[in-house]
Amino acid sequence: MPNIVSEAGLQTRAGQWWDSIPFLTSAVVIVCGVIYLICILVGYDSFYEVCFLPEAIVSHFQVYRIYTSIIFHGSLLHVLFNMLALVPLGSELERIMGSIRLLYTIILLATSNAIFHLIIALVVAHNPFHPFEHLMNECAIGFSGILFSMIVIETSLSGVQSRSVFGLFNVPAKWYAFILLVVFQLLMTNVSLLGHLCGILSGFAYTFGLFNFLIPGPSFYTAIESSSWLASCVRRPKFILCSGGNPSAYIPTYTAQNSPSSALFSGNIWRNLSSWMPQRGTTAQPAQDDPRFPGRGRTLGSVQNTAVNSDSNLQARLLDNSRPTSPSDIAAAGAGERLSNERQLQVSDAVAVGAGGYPLPQVASEEQIQKLLSMGFERTQVEVAIAAADGDINVAVEILMSQQG
Repeated sequence: MPNIVSEAGLQTRAGQWWDSIPFLTSAVVIVCGVIYLICILVGYDSFYEVCFLPEAIVSHFQVYRIYTSIIFHGSLLHVLFNMLALVPLGSELERIMGSIRLLYTIILLATSNAIFHLIIALVVAHNPFHPFEHLMNECAIGFSGILFSMIVIETSLSGVQSRSVFGLFNVPAKWYAFILLVVFQLLMTNVSLLGHLCGILSGFAYTFGLFNFLIPGPSFYTAIESSSWLASCVRRPKFILCSGGNPSAYIPTYTAQNSPSSALFSGNIWRNLSSWMPQRGTTAQPAQDDPRFPGRGRTLGSVQNTAVNSDSNLQARLLDNSRPTSPSDIAAAGAGERLSNERQLQVSDAVAVGAGGYPLPQVASEEQIQKLLSMGFERTQVEVAIAAADGDINVAVEILMSQQG
């Protein structure tokens, strides 16, 4: 009898889709959705009490509005559109940062958005030339300001040169968020132009490293993850740990410096002033299957365990001067060997950083460069590969070999 292939039902596919969303992203979707549903059931529509209102924050110091405004939404389409946009953005960033780190980033972005919003509103309202006090009384609500920050950060992480706007046309990646700002403002006149603009400004401030002194080191997140009150959340399969992943991979900034991070509240509170963008620490747990998402040690899908010995043997052959040193010979000598999932993710992540256009520090010694030059690679490629690998010559060799392939 012929094989019968049946398509999964809608409920099954919806369940699989929901299971693929990481812990924090799904939690934000649930919180915003439940809050909107409760507002509908109890008939609550006094959003003027919870929205971001510059006048109320300045006059009555109602700081709570900074955070209540991002979880309340004004209509069904508003919350639905924002949450559908959050799922891909939040999922990708959570797999890169980890659940706790993304939560801290969201709080940081919400705070910086509010500060930018207040400063601009105050300057515009009290300028001596043409005061415009409307912005001080503008009631902004919704998660879209954070979404615009995430768009800027995700675009910076991806390293792409252009982005598609709704599949209609491509624009340069650095202008992508601004194009979306204009498009949404033209399509929906009741959206907050200043709220979205401040989200973009916060995103660029984050990627340029202006918030580096506010970002704690890996030990801060590890301490939170190991706390007893969070144990039930950490045990969930969708929770992504901040530790683990690639130790040489950084969230790119235009002032990228690879100085070690320290905890925010460990010892001196100002120690973390020397730390830059958060690292992804190593762990014994396997990495993500998808090379685009160098996760945090706890996977969301199936993971295959590959032998580490084959990886070590391959490195030994690649670095042994007595072996053939041309790229083709090395490739032939390494035939049949498979890199572990974690090593493959390190290579792909380092290649992405090296190709993204961000400045990479020179961390290679001349001896390392000469060793790779003797293998037949060009000096420019060698310097870029070693810089992208953060000085790890093993990863640099794999990067060069992957480029040759």
